[in-house]
Parts: sequence; C-alpha cells; structure tokens
Amino acid sequence: MSEPLLEIKDLTKYFPTSAGPFGKSKGAVKAVDGVSLTVKPGETVGLVGESGCGKTTVGRTVMKLYEPTSGSIIFDGEDITHTRGRSLKPIRSKMQMIFQDPYSSLNPRHTVGQIVGSSFEIHNIEPQGGVKVAVQELLERVGLNPEHINRFPHEFSGGQRQRIGIARALALKPKLIVADEPVSALDVSIQAQVVNLLDDLQKEYNLSYLFVAHDLSVVQHISDRVVAMYLGKVMEEAPTAELFARPRHPYTKALLSAVPIPDPRIERTRERITLTGDLPSPANPPSGCVFSTRCWKATELCREKAPEIMEISPQHRVACHFPE
Repeated sequence: MSEPLLEIKDLTKYFPTSAGPFGKSKGAVKAVDGVSLTVKPGETVGLVGESGCGKTTVGRTVMKLYEPTSGSIIFDGEDITHTRGRSLKPIRSKMQMIFQDPYSSLNPRHTVGQIVGSSFEIHNIEPQGGVKVAVQELLERVGLNPEHINRFPHEFSGGQRQRIGIARALALKPKLIVADEPVSALDVSIQAQVVNLLDDLQKEYNLSYLFVAHDLSVVQHISDRVVAMYLGKVMEEAPTAELFARPRHPYTKALLSAVPIPDPRIERTRERITLTGDLPSPANPPSGCVFSTRCWKATELCREKAPEIMEISPQHRVACHFPE
C-alpha cells in the first residue's frame, strides 16, 4: 500500500465576520469544519457537493492560498500546515492549481508565452532548449498551436484558455494538481475534451488530482474515489463505482438522484429526491448533524448529536446515525 501523497486531518477554515464601524469580530463562517481525506500517488479524488459546501475552500487551503484555522496538511511526507512565505517556494513547484474561470485566471496583458513561461522564471529553472521551446512543447501537449505563443488570452476561446491554464500548471512537472471546477465554465462538448486531456496527462506524468466539481457525471468519469461534502463537513467517502451504485448517506442519495440518466424510460420511473428547505448558513450551522434540517430520516438523536464518520465497509466511510 503506497503512502498518501496528500493527507488532510481535521482541517478547518473559519472566516471571521465583523460588525459595526470598528470591524469588531461578530463570529465566524465555518467554511471547512473538520475535513479529513487522502490522495494517493496517481489517484484522482473527486470532491463534490452543493454550492457553498466548502469544497473550493478545501482546495485553496491545501494550496496554502488560505491559511488553515486548525488541523494539518501533510504533502509528500512533509507537514506544510504552517509553512508560509519563501519556505513555500519549493513546495509550490510540486503542487499546482487549475482555476475555475479561464477568463479571469489569465493575465490579459501577458502573452501565452509569458503566462506559461513565468513558472520557469519564478523558480529560476532553465529548461533544456530554453524557455520558449519548453513553452511551445507544453502548448502542443495540451492541444494548442505552438506558433500562437505570442498571442494574448482574449484571442482564444474558453476551452483554449483553460488549456493554457493546464499548460501553466504542468510546466514544473508537479506531483499534485488541485483542479477547481476546471470544466464548469465550458460548453459540454469542450468539457469532454478537457476531461479526456486531464485523463491522458495523468497517465503520462503520474499526476494526482484533487478534482473539485459539482457535476457528478464528470466526477464519475474521472475520479477513483469520491468525497461528498455538505456545509463544511464530509458526509460520505467511497470508491467511485461503489458510491454511485450504493450511496449510503441520505445527502449523497439526494445528490445522485438529481443526475439525469440518458435513458428516458429509466428517467421517468426512477425515484427523485427533492430536498426541502434552504441550505443553513455556515456562520450558524444547525446543532447535531448539519444535514438534519433537510433530511427525511432525521430524528431527535440527529438534531442533538453530530455523527462520527465511520467505515461501514472497506474504504467506504459515512457520517450518519442511520446509513442506508
């Protein structure tokens, strides 16, 4: 059994909220509240959930774009929880991020050559054959014309811009890539191309992905394991095939029932679970199980006591008092 490349233990990230003219702290938004997960070398872990569940915050905290409130982040055998400033530089070359919006994540004043080549410049790396040759090879590898090295981002389509973002992330040959909704801003036909490209790159470079998404069909295609989050907490974690075939948490079951099935006969007859009520505020989460206010199985126990996440079968963990 290989050691995890990334291990997160009880990670929390609270954002303080202020009130009044002097900005006195009023409380905190509990964006991530005690998340634990691992990513092994060459593995893709899908992080799913409704908007506002904290999955993007997990990705950004892992990347040290946010400072964790508590918990630990162990990457490549090294505890990087409190690493900051210049000490992060050697770690940054081993972990990279693909951002959700290809329109805002690329500097409009820089050419493609400058955007992709900046990684070499920042880390003082002189690639074999020079930066220009290395950038052109990267552009070709992600399916772009290497002759377009002097073009600006506005001269490319959304799908092409996301490929530029992927080339930039690949430049330093990282071990881990955090992909934050990398295809949600793209047309469906382009989504498939980008997902297949990520799949091919993973096999070629033995990459590990933490793949943040709300589109479960994309997650099912690319992930080895799936972690379902709700209101900053992990509800369920399991190998992809098992989670999609036998979801054990009511929240995961509701999420999967919303995924359309391309067979109209099955689509018409299958059970559709509609969650009532609104997502509670992460600044004031409900007591006990955070899902209890919208769960059809909730009892007094659920409202009083938060369930511990437990392994109910090999590699299948659920945080529920009454799993399916």
